[in-house]
Amino acid sequence: MGLFSFVKSVGKKLGIGSEDTPPTADDLKSELDSFDLGSENLVVEVEGDKAVIKGEVADQSVFEKAIVAVGNTLGISSVEADDVKVANAKAADPVFYEVKKGDNLWKIAVANYGKSNGDKYPVIFEANKPMLKDPDLIYPGQMLRIPPLD
Repeated sequence: MGLFSFVKSVGKKLGIGSEDTPPTADDLKSELDSFDLGSENLVVEVEGDKAVIKGEVADQSVFEKAIVAVGNTLGISSVEADDVKVANAKAADPVFYEVKKGDNLWKIAVANYGKSNGDKYPVIFEANKPMLKDPDLIYPGQMLRIPPLD
């Protein structure tokens, strides 16, 4: 499934580390599990500033949310998810978007879904819950999942 890049110098700070000291695997796993996504069958490892997730998840949305939850952490520059199995389905390549200065969810919806689809921003917000708690609180460098429109 691949290696997904993140901005190492932005994200939620976990543990006692800093940008130069990535969080521990236990810190990442605790954070991931705190979202109650259905990630209990995932294992998280840290190799330098790369997080590696392995195991099985129930569906594509849990797979993508796990990548975003782990990757949007201060000190993590990439997430490897080659060894994650999506139960009862063939996992598709996820679509992510890196938030840029001046972005809001409306602009991101237009950029990903087309000019007349800014009003679809709630789809992006819902796809990134519970990591996002407010549609107005996004920051440059943050990675968001962009689900397909039904």
